[in-house]
Amino acid sequence: MSTKRIRILIAKPGLDGHDRGAKVMAHALRDAGMEVIYSGLHQTVPSIIKMAIEEDVDVIGLSIMSGAHIPISKKIMELIKKEGLDKVIVVVGGVIPAKDIPILKETGVTGVFPGGTPFEESIKFIKENVHI
Repeated sequence: MSTKRIRILIAKPGLDGHDRGAKVMAHALRDAGMEVIYSGLHQTVPSIIKMAIEEDVDVIGLSIMSGAHIPISKKIMELIKKEGLDKVIVVVGGVIPAKDIPILKETGVTGVFPGGTPFEESIKFIKENVHI
């Protein structure tokens, strides 16, 4: 059994200035034994990918409250493919309408967690889908 801990980058893309949920989720992930890197607010897609590479993360967790989850996720997934980050999974949380979940998954997003998703559900999903 691996003793390596899951490394996750919690990223706040775009002009979205609401980060309370991202910070609370980061604490829950740390409490669950994961290593968490928080990007800070107002990150570009290229800066998120650069951080993911530099930090050698297993997961990129996008926290999006602005409604721009589909175009941001598409750009993230394009850069992940371009950079050859096949082992990195992407999860998205925030204000995500149910009708957008299939669209996000079609782009390659592994998991979608709309506001109100219990921490335990998100944590279990990440642990089951990261292969380290």
